[in-house]
Amino acid sequence: MNVLDQNNFDAIVVGSGVSGGWAAKELCEKGLKTLVLERGRMVKHIEDYPTMNLDPWDMKHGGATPHEIKEKYTKQKRWGINEGNRHFYNNDQEHDYDEIKPFDWIRGKQVGGRSLIWGRQTYRLSDLDFEANIKEGIGIDWPIRYKDIAPWYSYVENHIGVSGEAMGLSHLPDSEFLKPMELNCVEKHLRNSISKKFKNRYLTIGRVAHITEGTKPGLGRIECQHRNRCSRGCPFGSYYSSISSTLPIAEATGNMTLRADSIVSEIVYDKKTKKASGVRVIDAITKETTEYKAKVIFLCASAMASTAILMQSKSDAFPNGMGNRSGELGHNIMDHQLGAGVSGSIDGFLDKYYIGRRPNGVYIPRFRNLNKNSEKVDFLRGYGYQGGASRATGNNWTNTVAEYAPYGKEFKDEILNPGGWSFGMGGFGEVLPYHENHFFLNYDKLDQYGLPTIVFDAEFKENEKIMKKDWLIQGQEMLDAAGFKNIRSYDSNAPIGKGIHEMGTARMGRDPKTSVLNKNNQLHEVDNVFVTDGACMTSAGNQNPSLTYMALTARAVNFAVDELKKKNI
Repeated sequence: MNVLDQNNFDAIVVGSGVSGGWAAKELCEKGLKTLVLERGRMVKHIEDYPTMNLDPWDMKHGGATPHEIKEKYTKQKRWGINEGNRHFYNNDQEHDYDEIKPFDWIRGKQVGGRSLIWGRQTYRLSDLDFEANIKEGIGIDWPIRYKDIAPWYSYVENHIGVSGEAMGLSHLPDSEFLKPMELNCVEKHLRNSISKKFKNRYLTIGRVAHITEGTKPGLGRIECQHRNRCSRGCPFGSYYSSISSTLPIAEATGNMTLRADSIVSEIVYDKKTKKASGVRVIDAITKETTEYKAKVIFLCASAMASTAILMQSKSDAFPNGMGNRSGELGHNIMDHQLGAGVSGSIDGFLDKYYIGRRPNGVYIPRFRNLNKNSEKVDFLRGYGYQGGASRATGNNWTNTVAEYAPYGKEFKDEILNPGGWSFGMGGFGEVLPYHENHFFLNYDKLDQYGLPTIVFDAEFKENEKIMKKDWLIQGQEMLDAAGFKNIRSYDSNAPIGKGIHEMGTARMGRDPKTSVLNKNNQLHEVDNVFVTDGACMTSAGNQNPSLTYMALTARAVNFAVDELKKKNI
């Protein structure tokens, strides 16, 4: 095979995480020779999980990251890295970004991306979300509705495995569920109290991409072992990650070529065909540049990275970036607002405990602004809560040491005696799409690869601030009604980005004048380029969005392959 043949493919996928894995799987299973490009290092399932079985005492400093190492992770350390999972986070000294206002861009730069470290909360959007913009006159209208994506939600869920409880709520559609994880006794108590004392409020176990029964396709994916060491890489493949699931399936077809350490600098535009002809790639090790060609390109590098590639893809046809005649590239940054919540303790239940370390918490779905009968509030959209109950480890540890400090068996028995129960939950609120929330590229500050620095200029606004005040009040009221004591609220003033759900920088829409992508995640102006990660989102909902990215990716690949067969692209 000559070099020219080696550089030609049917499809190119940029990114290997949640969305990229699905694009690779679907394209390869449909028979397309597919090149998957990942800017980070190679990571293989199990083989590259160095801390998966380590206890705190197996690691220096109890797993805490020393100060001198943390200084290399200037942005990532805001999330709370440790020696158990630091190897899956971006070293900011290698490729940093700038911020006019605080913005936390948390990245996993390796094959598998953030599918190795995501929170795995898995929820469908509904028409309450898809219709919100048009009904409220906010942003632009989604070009799709729930019926367009519902079968693709099911398709993805049946593959990844989603544990959860069916509730029959129209604003939070049920998934194709595996058996739910169990609530503990205090969580059940709070659930019963909320159902009795509050209208249209419910507490359920979190819906997570975890196998709780049977197996799912991939590399030996079996039931969750309740170790709660997910961010280190799961050797059982119990939760969905692209390197335990979609990528090995794509590889098994014989149609996938995977290149790590491959930084896509731009998409190449052919002005004669008015299509993308391929991509230019910088080797992260050698700094050499190579051009790869393909019939169709899927950008799945993350909301910011995919859009940055489009911005960098300048030509006579697109002097401001590929597909950017609307001027919307990089704008309408959304995330989910979090970092504020409530907690309290409760008497009783001392004869009950729980088994294992459940890698999941409880979920209270949105109850604000559901319909015309909802209680009137002074903000748009809504929020949910995520949290859980637990017992303290070691009954009265401080008193044991400070008061009478026994020795031997008495001391051991005392510290092994569980303490009382407490419950905590944080709000998870929708962020509206504001055009002025954006990022741009600074060509006066280039990185080691000669690429411009991303600069963020985004913030939460009044609607988000009012919403947060409400969720703090309502959280306290629900705990108080359930008999909790010592109820406290907290607010870390987490900035935008902290939710790690960046969205909206290349949004879908009906009109090319106000959007970048059409209803099939296809660039309005370059029909063989698709964007299916968080960049495509037109509004955010308040639900965790990764399931929607996966469903939109599978749907878009199906459309793209059909169009290729018809020779329309």
